[in-house]
Amino acid sequence: MAYNNYFPVGYQPFVYQYPNNAPYQPQGTQSEAVQSAQQTMNQNNFNASQNAIIWVQGEAGAKAYPVAPNTTVQLWDSEEQVIYLKSADASGMPSLKTLDYTIRETKPHISVAEKPQIDMSGFITRDEFEQRMAEVCRQTVKTKVVDENE
Repeated sequence: MAYNNYFPVGYQPFVYQYPNNAPYQPQGTQSEAVQSAQQTMNQNNFNASQNAIIWVQGEAGAKAYPVAPNTTVQLWDSEEQVIYLKSADASGMPSLKTLDYTIRETKPHISVAEKPQIDMSGFITRDEFEQRMAEVCRQTVKTKVVDENE
């Protein structure tokens, strides 16, 4: 009785043919392959989360964009200055928040030398203020004395 290797009849395993100019590079150990695959996946996930700007066309495009459960994505509108935050709860029920954004100009920093100077010519010193208050008090006293004499 012949041994059955469970391959279909006529099956030929694939044998990779290296090009003539490329040297043979043996594969590393299995643990090295797993580690390199994990590093590649981590880098791809990091880059995707950092650089992912998802453009949609209007609110209808944002509503149609699929979101995984327990996930929130930023969707940038290509037609208006709007950002949509689309979230899905644990059951997959989506919700949509609309944020309007505007571009504002930055105010230049004004140094002390560039600040407008206050005109001090209209102010008096503390000594001048006290002298004028003393004059007012003396005039008030004189006026009371004259009024009492009449």
